[in-house]
Amino acid sequence: MTGDERRSRTRGLSAWTTRRWLRVGVAASLVVLTLLGVTGAYILNRTGTISRELVDVRSPALTVAIRLEAAVLNQETGIRGYGLTGTRDFVTPYRQGVAEEKENTERLTELLKGDSGGLKDLKAVQDAVRTWQRRIAEPVAAEPPGAPSPLATERAAEGKAAFDEVRTALGNQQEHLRADRVRARDELMTTMSVRNWVFSAIAVLIVVLTALIFEGLRRGINRPLERLGADARAISGGNFDHPITPTGPADLRRLSVEIDFMRRRLVRELASSEETRLRLDAQAADLQRSNAELEQFAYVASHDLQEPLRKVSSFTQLLQRRYGGQLDSRADQYIDFAVDGANRMQVLINDLLDFSRVGRVHNAHQSVDLDKVLEGTLSSMSVGIEEAGATITHDPLPTLVADPTQLGMLWQNLIGNAVKFRRPGEAPKIHVTAAREGELWRFTVTDNGIGIAPEYADKIFVIFQRLHTKDAYAGSGIGLAMCKKIVEFHGGTIGVDPEYRDGARITFTLAPQPPEAAAASLPEATRADAEPAR
Repeated sequence: MTGDERRSRTRGLSAWTTRRWLRVGVAASLVVLTLLGVTGAYILNRTGTISRELVDVRSPALTVAIRLEAAVLNQETGIRGYGLTGTRDFVTPYRQGVAEEKENTERLTELLKGDSGGLKDLKAVQDAVRTWQRRIAEPVAAEPPGAPSPLATERAAEGKAAFDEVRTALGNQQEHLRADRVRARDELMTTMSVRNWVFSAIAVLIVVLTALIFEGLRRGINRPLERLGADARAISGGNFDHPITPTGPADLRRLSVEIDFMRRRLVRELASSEETRLRLDAQAADLQRSNAELEQFAYVASHDLQEPLRKVSSFTQLLQRRYGGQLDSRADQYIDFAVDGANRMQVLINDLLDFSRVGRVHNAHQSVDLDKVLEGTLSSMSVGIEEAGATITHDPLPTLVADPTQLGMLWQNLIGNAVKFRRPGEAPKIHVTAAREGELWRFTVTDNGIGIAPEYADKIFVIFQRLHTKDAYAGSGIGLAMCKKIVEFHGGTIGVDPEYRDGARITFTLAPQPPEAAAASLPEATRADAEPAR
C-alpha cells in the first residue's frame, strides 16, 4: 500500500461518525456471535441426539439382545432335556423361551427401526432360530412323553450344528450392538468436547468484544469528550483565546469546530461589547453632565427666573390697576396681554418644575390608602367640581406602597382633565375602578366628555402636546405627561382604552410594592431640587 493510499484510507476512516462506528461494531459483533451461536446450537442439538440414541436405542438394544439370547438358550435347554428324558416338564421352559423370544424380537425390531445393519443382524438371528426350531425343537417337542426321543438322538449332530449357527448369529448381533454403543459414546464425548470449546470461545469472544467496545468508547468518545470538556472549562474560566482542538469521530470533530467557531464569535462579540460599553460609559458621563446641567437649570428656573417673572407680573398688574382706563383701548389691551402672558408663564414654570421633580424629590414611599388620597384630591378640587356640576364615583380602592404626594398629583390631573374636557351643556360623570391583574393593580378613569381620537392616544402623553387651543381649554400640556411619569415611576403603564366611545377612558397599572429601580433611587435628591420655590 502506497503512502497516498494509506492517507486516503485514513481520511476515509476518520470521516466515520460515532453512529457509524457503533453500527459497524455492533453489526460485526452480532454476526460473529450469531455464527458462534448457530454453531453452539447445532452442537447442543447434536449432543442431545447422540445422548438420546445412546440412552434410548443402543444400550436398550444390547440389553434386549442379551435377553433374546437367554430366551433362545432356555429353549435349547428345555428341548435337550425333553429329548433325553421324555419328561414333559422340560417343554415348559421351551414354551416360555419361545414367548420371550417373540417379545424381545418385537422390542428389538422397534428399537432398531431405521438401522439397516441392526435389522439385518436381527433377521439373521431369526432365520437361524427358525431353522433350529423347524429341524430340531418342534419335532422333538412333538414326540410323546415318557421315554427318550429317538429323533433327538438321531438329529443330535444336526441340532448341534444348527444351534451353533444360532449362537454365531446372536454373538455377531451383540458384537455389532456393542460396537455401535461404543461408537455412539465416543461420538458423544467428541461432541461434548467440541461443545465445551465452542462455548469457551463464545465466552472469550464476549470478553474480548467487551474490552474492545470499552476501549473504543474510551478512545473514540470519552477521551475526545474529556478534552472538549477541558477546553470548554478553560474558556468558561475566562481564557477565551484558548483554542479547541478537534479530535475523535467526525461528528465530535464537527461539534468541536462549531464550539470553536462559537468561541471565536464570542471573542468578537466581547470585543464589540467592550467597545459598546466604553461608548455607553462615555454617554453615561455625558448624561450625568446633562442631568447636572438640567438640575442647575431647574434651580435657576425656581430661583433666578421666577423672581424677575414675579416682578414683571406684579408691575404689569399694578400698571393695569393704576392706569387702566387712562390710556386708549389698545394700550389697555396690550397691558391685558402682558398680564395674561406673565400669569401663564408662571403656571408653565411651576408645572415644568413639578414634572422634573417626579421621582427625585417626592419619593417618600409608604403605605398609601388610595381611597383617602382620592377623597383628599376631590376635596381640594371641590370648587371646580361644583361649578361643573360633576358627579364622581369610585369602586373600593386598594392600599399600596407608594408616594402619596405623587399619587395625589396623578388623581388631580386625571380627574381635572375629566372635568375640564366635558361636553357643552352636559354635566360630567366620572367613575374610577380598580381590579387586581396578576401582580399589578389596574385602574380606570372613565368620563362622558368629548373623548380622545384613537390617532391621538399616544400623542397626549408627550410633554407640551395639546389637542386643543388654549382659548378652548386652558392648560400647559404637561398634565398627562406627568401622569405617565408618575405611573412608570411606580412600576406601571398608562394608556387610552381605544374601545371606549362614549367619552374617554384612561387605564393604568400600579405595582403593590415600589420597583427595585425606584427603591434604589430613594436617597438621591439634589439640594437644589429639595429647596422650595420662593
